[in-house]
Amino acid sequence: MSAPRTKIIVLTAVLGLVWGGVIAAGLRTLVKYETEPGQVGAVSKSWPVDSSIALAKYYPTLVMVAHPQCPCTRASMDELAQVMARIQGKVRAYVLFYTPGESGAEWQNTDLRRSAAQIPGITVLSDIDGAEAQRFGAETSGHTFLFDQDGRLLFNGGITASRGHSGDNAGESSLVSLINNGASGRANTLVFGCSLTDRKKQNACLK
Repeated sequence: MSAPRTKIIVLTAVLGLVWGGVIAAGLRTLVKYETEPGQVGAVSKSWPVDSSIALAKYYPTLVMVAHPQCPCTRASMDELAQVMARIQGKVRAYVLFYTPGESGAEWQNTDLRRSAAQIPGITVLSDIDGAEAQRFGAETSGHTFLFDQDGRLLFNGGITASRGHSGDNAGESSLVSLINNGASGRANTLVFGCSLTDRKKQNACLK
């Protein structure tokens, strides 16, 4: 075998190994991103006394906190629609969209917010500067809470199995079981979505 041909084969092999390493590193980064849960704040075991939202008197109250521009929360909203379809109006449900105080209408008028408003039984509200999210202890878009009529926390967490992925998951199953049967094996799950409080992480997620 000639020297030039040998050099070409060696170079091709080296480039193949380098390219394979780049792909493997990229896949590891992607998997880590998809499976790394978001932060959770100080979650109270009872309904926040200073909340401006009304707690339902005769049935549970469900609250999801969301960022209107978070692409990961599309999956959470799809799962919420599935939950609402399976519980047949047995809760009062809110989606609170994080809204900076000085933001314009374009901040709120997103496809995600419009999708939430189209889910039967959902009341969509603007959460100015994330005040309500802080009261509930939510720091990640998609964080969902369920309280009974006495204000006791029954569930808090996410309703997707990983970031941006729809499908059966423990959070969704727990919500449906709690609402329909009054019992569930899980009281909390991990939350996957863009940060509501960490600007650096938020910007990285929204790119």
